Amino acid sequence: MQTIIKSPTKETLLTPRFYTTNFEEIAKLDISKNKEEFEAILEEFRIDYNKQHFIRDEEFNQSWHNLDQQIKLLFIEFLERSCTAEFSGFLLYKELSRRLQTTNPIMAECFLLMSRDEARHAGFLNKAMGDFNLSLDLGFLTKSRKYTFFSPKFIFYATYLSEKIGYWRYITIYRHLEKYPKYRIYPIFRFFENWCQDENRHGDFFAALLRSQPKFLNNLSSRLWCRFFLLSVFVTMYLNDFQRADFYKSIGLDSRLYDMQVIRKTNESASRIFPIALNIDHPHFFMLLDKCAQYNSLINYVHNKKCNQLIKTLKKISIYSQLGFNLLKLYILPVVSSHNTTKTIR
Repeated sequence: MQTIIKSPTKETLLTPRFYTTNFEEIAKLDISKNKEEFEAILEEFRIDYNKQHFIRDEEFNQSWHNLDQQIKLLFIEFLERSCTAEFSGFLLYKELSRRLQTTNPIMAECFLLMSRDEARHAGFLNKAMGDFNLSLDLGFLTKSRKYTFFSPKFIFYATYLSEKIGYWRYITIYRHLEKYPKYRIYPIFRFFENWCQDENRHGDFFAALLRSQPKFLNNLSSRLWCRFFLLSVFVTMYLNDFQRADFYKSIGLDSRLYDMQVIRKTNESASRIFPIALNIDHPHFFMLLDKCAQYNSLINYVHNKKCNQLIKTLKKISIYSQLGFNLLKLYILPVVSSHNTTKTIR
């Protein structure tokens, strides 16, 4: 059967984004005081533990058309979103490597080897889509996607959290399916244990990068931005997964409990680097996340409903206002100091 080139999913606030940054500013960063740490990380990247890991085996050589149609559509969407996110990382890291070659060869090689990993992941996911006679045109994605500009410190916050939350998402699914193999609807999940170690190593690189630049961590501005990015990453995941509860149910997971565990673990990881952690044990934290997810679903419902455009717009404005208000309430919840987890700061 002929493979169809899939049209990219329409971009929204919750879809994976492509980023660009101030490459000249990054080229000027001084990492000399942490040179040994970066050299150790670079040596791990060079070893390439997963060089022989992303190789399809005989379990892939079967038809997957007997999957429940709704589950198949949700799984294809999961593959597409994951592939897009990995390819976005590849493009950013590849460009950073190219721009830093003459000014910072250690960082340049680290970014080059991380781009190698991301390309490997994206290719593996795209081949998985091929089992459903679909494929993403990654070259078209490169040219057609809008690129969001983030300053270097925002890139570091966002990519650190993206890599760490990716680790916890993959390893949580892997451990669950290892315990309950009957829910492993497709063989790609067997690869998640080694796969997530790539994410973890990438996160460790960005942790070292943040540590090498105290100005990104040790002032009031950085505490506020760390709070913002933690919340942004958690909310994005929570709202996305709330809409895809049926997919998680198909692999034997409760999407809410899964997200709660991933958020808890990522928050703990981030507290080792960031000056603050979110107080996820606050009684209002997950309650407010649930409200945000419900309002987001309501926006999608109104968007797809056939009615007068003016009425639809007014309803969406009202719902967006409620969603924004609850996000603000989440942001102003007391947070926990990473240096003293018994003490809350505002």
